[in-house]
Amino acid sequence: MLTNYLYVFFIAMVPLIELRGAIPVGVGLGLPLWTAYVIAIIGNMLPVPFIFFFARKVLEWGADKPVIGKFFRFCLEKGHKGGEKLKATAGRGLPWALLLFVGIPLPGTGAWTGTLAASLLDMDFKSSVLACMGGVLLAGCIMGALSVAGFSALGAVVA
Repeated sequence: MLTNYLYVFFIAMVPLIELRGAIPVGVGLGLPLWTAYVIAIIGNMLPVPFIFFFARKVLEWGADKPVIGKFFRFCLEKGHKGGEKLKATAGRGLPWALLLFVGIPLPGTGAWTGTLAASLLDMDFKSSVLACMGGVLLAGCIMGALSVAGFSALGAVVA
């Protein structure tokens, strides 16, 4: 049983998958929804401070390196492009836009990308973490509802 919780925790830490994949895995493994939700949120939010303070520096450092440079430039461009789009759309409501960006459970709109965008836009740490946390909570609610509905429908079809 502990291994199932660890699966959910570590899946939530993986970029692009994050809690959008961790919650359905937890529900599929038979964990209670609220437990999977809380574990996935903790796993998804744990890397956020590290991303905020170090990802930009690491990506800028590696952007001109021969082997990793292309990927690092791609990450910087994606984060910068996403951040500029948010900034242009939101204006002074940037934290709310970041919350919605992170909260929409689509690939590439999670806490990793949102935090990188906040870092590239020089948002302050507190407002970016609070916006990401709100977005992760929202995405978790959406994914929890979709997971329960999906597994219930699948159970009805199989039964």
